[in-house]
Amino acid sequence: MDIHQLSEFAVNHLLLLTAFVVILAMLAGGELRHRFGKVKDIAPGEAIRLINHENAVLVDMRNDKEYRDGHIVNAIHVPAENHHDAGNLDKYRDRPLIVCCRSGNQSHKLCAELSKKGFASVYNLKGGLPAWQQAGLPLSKGR
Repeated sequence: MDIHQLSEFAVNHLLLLTAFVVILAMLAGGELRHRFGKVKDIAPGEAIRLINHENAVLVDMRNDKEYRDGHIVNAIHVPAENHHDAGNLDKYRDRPLIVCCRSGNQSHKLCAELSKKGFASVYNLKGGLPAWQQAGLPLSKGR
């Protein structure tokens, strides 16, 4: 395929090319924000280290039922639908915060928000609660 055929394809399929460029830019932008943002993804083992040695606080964003069915011991429950009312986290501003959800995606958003609000150290539990369970770490049931 020479440059003439490529330019002819681009002209004939302008909408397709535009969609491709937009999607590519969105993917690249999201990945760059994720890699170079202030929020650091951590594995369950690193989360344990932070909890044990740096007195980190764990925040669980899952809904009420999911939280009752099993959550990390001593996790503070701040459901995703109420995360804007996370004022009760202000008292932990100077401690490391580890935020978890079902998959690690929603928690990343809350981490970025808390980081913008001036929280010292904010971490996202990579893989969410399933990663915690796969590591064989304990859960607590009920409230």
